Amino acid sequence: RQADVLQHSITGSLTHPNVLALADRLASLLPSPDRHTLFASDGCSAVEAALKIAIQYWYNLRRPEKNWLIGMDQGYHGDSLGALGAGFVDDFHKPFEHSVLHHEKLPFPRPSADDPDGFEPSRSVIERHAEQLAAVIVEPLCQGSAGMRIYPAGYLNKLAGCCAENEVLLIVDEVAMGFGRTGKRFAFNHAGIDPDLVTVGKALTAGYMPMSACIVKDSIYNTFSDEGSTDCTFYHGNTYAGHPIGCAAALAALDIYEAEDTVERAAETAEKMRQWMQPMAELGCVKELRFLGMIGVVELKPEAKPLIEKIKQSLFEQGYLFRPLGNVFYLMPPLIITADELRAAIYALQQTLEEFY
Repeated sequence: RQADVLQHSITGSLTHPNVLALADRLASLLPSPDRHTLFASDGCSAVEAALKIAIQYWYNLRRPEKNWLIGMDQGYHGDSLGALGAGFVDDFHKPFEHSVLHHEKLPFPRPSADDPDGFEPSRSVIERHAEQLAAVIVEPLCQGSAGMRIYPAGYLNKLAGCCAENEVLLIVDEVAMGFGRTGKRFAFNHAGIDPDLVTVGKALTAGYMPMSACIVKDSIYNTFSDEGSTDCTFYHGNTYAGHPIGCAAALAALDIYEAEDTVERAAETAEKMRQWMQPMAELGCVKELRFLGMIGVVELKPEAKPLIEKIKQSLFEQGYLFRPLGNVFYLMPPLIITADELRAAIYALQQTLEEFY
C-alpha cells in the first residue's frame, strides 16, 4: 500500500507523513518523550550519527574541547571507522587499530563484594577525563560480539548517574537488544534510566526493511540551529534515511508488537528457555551458562576449542545454524518462536555437546 502512495523521499529539507508518525511513536516509547529522531538504514549508521551529534552538541555550546568518545572494552557498535573508535573487538578489528582513535575504554564490569556492580573502575575513567569527554556509548547489559558477556543493570544505572554528574552524554546502543530481546522493551529499562541518545535498528522493522534510528533528547536537539550568529546545522544524512516504505514497515511492526504483547510473551518464553537449558550446566565441557531475556549462552571450557567447528557442523546437519563466538554457543531465537521449536533447538545443542564430550 505504501508503495502505491510514495516510494521514496529523502529527509533533507523534506518530510512525509510516515516519518513524522514514526518519530513521534519512537519518542513516546522512551521515559522522556521530548525527543527528535534521525533515521538511517542500518545500526552502524545510527551509531555514527549519535557519535557525531554528541561531538557537535558540545561544539554548539562553545565547548569544543569535549570531543572524546569512549565505549566499553571489546564493545561492538558497527564496523565504520567512527564506530571502531568507540567500540573495538580485537578479534574482528585488529587491522584497523592504528587507523582509529582509542582515547580510553571503560573496563568490563567485574562485580565484587566491595563493588557489587563492578562500576568503580569505570567511574575513575569518566571522572579522570570528564573535561575531554563528549559521550560514553555502551551496549546495554550484554556485549554481543565480545562473547555474549552480560553485566548487571546496576552498572548501567550508576553509569547514567556518573555521566550526568560529569556533564558527559550517555549513548545507549539498543540496535541488538531493543524491542523485547531482554524481556523489556529496551534493555536500559532494566536499569531505570533515561539515556541522552538511543540507537535502534534490527527489530525496528521486524527485519522486513533496512532501517535504524538515533533518538535524541530535545535538550540536545535544540542546540542545532542556523538562526544564530553561528550555523549549528547538523550536516549529516543518507539517501535512505526515513525511507517511506521502511517507515511503513516499522509502524506496522510496532503495532504488532503491541497488539500481540510481544515483550511480555518474550519474557515468559525466556523463563522456559532458562529452565530447559539449565541441565547443560552439568556437562563436563561447560564452563558456565548465562541468561538475559531471550538470550541463552553456553560457554565451553577452553579445552573444548578444537571441537567447536565440528559441533557447529553437526548442528548444521541437523538443521540448526549456530554462529559460535570463540568458545561460546548462544541462542537468540525469534521472539515469536514456539515452545516446541525452542525446546527442540536446545535439545539438539545439548545432545550434540554430549556426543562430542
